[in-house]
Amino acid sequence: MLFRSRLTPFLLLKSSRKALCNLSQTTSCDSVVCEEACGRLFSAGIARTILHSSRSHTTSKGHYAPSWRNMCTIPSSVKMESKEGLKLLVNGGPRAQKAVGIWIFGSAAWVFSMVILGGITRLTKSGLSMTDWKFTGQLPPLSDDEWLLEFEKYKQSPEYKRVNRGMSIEDFKFIYWMEYAHRMWGRALGIMFALPFSYFLRKGYITLRLGLKLSALFALGAGQGLIGWWMVKSGLEEPVSEYAQPRVSPYRLAAHLTSAFAIYCGLLWTGLSVVLPDPPAESLACVKGAAKVRRLALPVSLVVGITAISGAFVAGNDAGHAYNTFPKMGETWIPEDVLDMKPLIRNFFENTSMVQFDHRILATTTLVSIGSFWWLTRKLDIHPAVRSLIGSVVGMAAVQVTLGISTLLSYVPVSLGTAHQAGALTLLTLMILLNHTVRRPSPSLLKTLPQVAKVI
Repeated sequence: MLFRSRLTPFLLLKSSRKALCNLSQTTSCDSVVCEEACGRLFSAGIARTILHSSRSHTTSKGHYAPSWRNMCTIPSSVKMESKEGLKLLVNGGPRAQKAVGIWIFGSAAWVFSMVILGGITRLTKSGLSMTDWKFTGQLPPLSDDEWLLEFEKYKQSPEYKRVNRGMSIEDFKFIYWMEYAHRMWGRALGIMFALPFSYFLRKGYITLRLGLKLSALFALGAGQGLIGWWMVKSGLEEPVSEYAQPRVSPYRLAAHLTSAFAIYCGLLWTGLSVVLPDPPAESLACVKGAAKVRRLALPVSLVVGITAISGAFVAGNDAGHAYNTFPKMGETWIPEDVLDMKPLIRNFFENTSMVQFDHRILATTTLVSIGSFWWLTRKLDIHPAVRSLIGSVVGMAAVQVTLGISTLLSYVPVSLGTAHQAGALTLLTLMILLNHTVRRPSPSLLKTLPQVAKVI
């Protein structure tokens, strides 16, 4: 009996491939089409489904053991191009799908590292060390004379005159290399993205829909360099007040960071859509539960995103170096000067006290929203992957709030400030993954689902 149960899946698979090839021949398909169809049948998941069902007989009686492996829902139907089937973003079968997915996820990880490196550049006050910009980049200084020339350019900047007067050339080299690395890392990302994109297009793997998405993200990435220089340029201008320290415009810094977040989220969502065309679903009951989670997750994601962007205004106004106490701001709960600027709207973006107060309120709102989100979904019938993600979001929110408070009380050290920025992007990552996981399944998958998950 054991031999027969293990042999049956392979006999079924073999007969299925043979039947598909016969069908292809009767419709005058050539051998290449037949072989591709057979390969799709083999890789589309029939074998995986049969083997999974055969292995399920070896589990303990009365126990159902869902797995993260169930998240891969590509093969739930063999009719990959039927009217009700999935519209895959990649041509060429599972191997092409995997290769394109790895490339997109790699690009997203590179953007993540760019955000972290940008945070370090800002925290070490290195962003204004390079006083010019070229779209194609430039070689760094290679001789003492070239270093002296760059140093002389920096000496003409407001930052040197008001903040770093008397700086040694060795100290200048450190901040110059930080800014140079940030710029060249971005250009390297453009090359790393463009070359595989061209290759996959030539191979015919990229569908029109995916090509348009990736082209838009590439254009946004190219524009990100221009936004970065537009931001830096604002810090090279003389401040209005003779007592003010030169720094980049908080509006431009927020635009630069928001653009980076948008590129990252776009790449992450697109990569997930490539490798997971359908969300994980075990039953129609799980689909209904996921719909309820989705309605709650969207507003929570919006709060998380707004809180992250408000952090850019905290950085742009150096608000983290004011009111380094918690939970009170100094001796009071609300500083007296939070509404001193006219017109009133300026206070929310330029007033140091108001900007930090806003960020505290938004961070608290985020934590409460995520906690309430977990409480409202704890009894829903949802896929184990969704439940695990909700738990991860709660844990990361708690870590992020802890990092924020620690950064404030420690007067914003580079290590904690960088970790706090990375935490914001990690929390946003989990929210993107959660929203993607609770999407509505395709009609072809819905037709195959039972009302409730089967218990073996």
